Amino acid sequence: MYEYLYGELAAKFKKSYKNAYMVLDINNIGYKIVTNDRVIDSLCEIKENIKIYISLIHKEDQMILCGFLQREQRDIFDILQSVSGIGMKAALELLNEFDYCDLISHVLNEDYKTVAKTKGVGVKLAQKIIIELKDKLINYKSNDLSINTKSCNDIKYTEILNILQTLGYNQDEIERTYSQVLKDNKNISEDSNLLLKQILTYLSKEGG
Repeated sequence: MYEYLYGELAAKFKKSYKNAYMVLDINNIGYKIVTNDRVIDSLCEIKENIKIYISLIHKEDQMILCGFLQREQRDIFDILQSVSGIGMKAALELLNEFDYCDLISHVLNEDYKTVAKTKGVGVKLAQKIIIELKDKLINYKSNDLSINTKSCNDIKYTEILNILQTLGYNQDEIERTYSQVLKDNKNISEDSNLLLKQILTYLSKEGG
């Protein structure tokens, strides 16, 4: 139903007795979006505009918006819930414990012991995740780029996003340029510093 929501960040709260969440103000309507502490820590400042990729969870008595900074995070969140025994809370915990790239790597490497360290996920469920998701994640693609464990672990998208936003660039132009740089330079993701420099070069050309 929703791909993403774009608006002003009105509030953000880390997990306490309930799930972490943010409030996005869009045309004076506040949308409560459930997420995890990893995402909360990477959000922009209050009153700044931001794009949040959305997954809509249907429950018997309510509908819940779950949100992430990256499309890939949202996609992996949805894929995780295809495993019997993994619901919204467990999927959020897994993506809080691990960067989505690291989680993919653990699944592809069949490292169930590491996955099992996640709160609420024991050894049996971790093994089930690996059995049911390994083939799906091997074929998972984002932005027409196959995700592999080596490049995925080295790409620090959130860090780059935060750095560039402090320099005055908005999220849309950062995402567009980030994807273009990766398409034009197949191996650049192995060096995060070089990736950042190349993105800045592209952005400077656009600005000029």
